[in-house]
Amino acid sequence: MQMKRKVAVVTGASGGIGAALARELGARGYGVVLAARRQAELEQVARESGDDALAVPTDATRRADVDALRDKALAHFGRVDVWVNNAGRGITRPVLELTDEDLDEMISVNVRSALYGMQAIVPHFIERGAGHLINVSSFLGRVPIATHRSAYNAAKAALNALTANLRVDLARTSPGVHVSLVMPGLVATEFARNAVGTPIPSHPTSAAMGVQTPEEVAAAVVALIEHPKAEIFTNPASVDIARRYYEDIAAFEAAGGPPRGRKTQQNAS
Repeated sequence: MQMKRKVAVVTGASGGIGAALARELGARGYGVVLAARRQAELEQVARESGDDALAVPTDATRRADVDALRDKALAHFGRVDVWVNNAGRGITRPVLELTDEDLDEMISVNVRSALYGMQAIVPHFIERGAGHLINVSSFLGRVPIATHRSAYNAAKAALNALTANLRVDLARTSPGVHVSLVMPGLVATEFARNAVGTPIPSHPTSAAMGVQTPEEVAAAVVALIEHPKAEIFTNPASVDIARRYYEDIAAFEAAGGPPRGRKTQQNAS
């Protein structure tokens, strides 16, 4: 059915940031299409995201699934205005312990899934002359404060580069199409529990950074949709930490990263 209100597709929407974002967009009147592998959880979030929210069980690491997600969104709502590549998974493994399988999975879940989303929806945006692609990355893709996330951090750094390159390409030919990168810091989700490898019992965090809720990150993404920017850190404290890192990388790393506060059970996203 054709709708005049804005329509958003959110991957990784069965929990965490994706679920919070779907609920918030639905509350704001968006037509919402939710995608994730966990069907029961996905359908529950859809019920909380609007009367006509569409749940589409999707394995974002499969191109055919992502193309089908786009097609179902277009068939249901007539168009897509915002596409959020949020699906991802972490790892608990330092660099020297990574296996081929570890690296392949991190690239597949965190990079290839987003690439499939970009290639599926951006032609639709170009044809319409408008649209907003949002890739959810991580502060850890910029600053190595959680080295046990190694291959996850590397995958998010690759996603950062793909996002920037696409943005530059589209700025030349399709200025009405926005491309944004979102970098959360520490977020209270099940991220660590679902990571590849043995979960660590606690995660040392920066007292200066603090931990955000998924709802706080979702609010930052909604603000980004309303006022598009190239990149945002969802946690304002991340800006200063990143600045200090790039001002003197050697000194930052020699100090073991930013000053650390108490340990917490929350997780780096």
